[in-house]
Amino acid sequence: MSNSDIYKANPLHGTSLETVLTTLVDHYGFEILSAYMNLNCFKQNASIESSLKFLKKTSWAQEKVEAFYMYQYNSLPKADDANFELPPRDRIVPAGLEQRPPKELSLEDAEEIRVKTAEKTRERSARTGPTNPWGSR
Repeated sequence: MSNSDIYKANPLHGTSLETVLTTLVDHYGFEILSAYMNLNCFKQNASIESSLKFLKKTSWAQEKVEAFYMYQYNSLPKADDANFELPPRDRIVPAGLEQRPPKELSLEDAEEIRVKTAEKTRERSARTGPTNPWGSR
């Protein structure tokens, strides 16, 4: 099996960033994308063109959008630990794994996730103590 064959099950294989972004915006809209990914390019004066320009220059944001496409829109199971460390385009999706219909997402669910994440962050900070960005004194 060639290297290119092992990536063919990945829904990003052969799919441009513009196609990914257009598909997500057409299905979910900018408001849902902003609520779930918290990217400014989806918040103010959002357009495909301006978002695409930002995402092409910002690899971490592009990876966030591509992961959202794989795991929310294509409803693939979460990546294993080894694949999770790779950018979404480089992840190996097991052959024979069928893409399912896009997940139904709502602004209420996005807010619930945001609250849970904030709670976990507060709990983690309480266990480890406050961090000093300038080092300890």
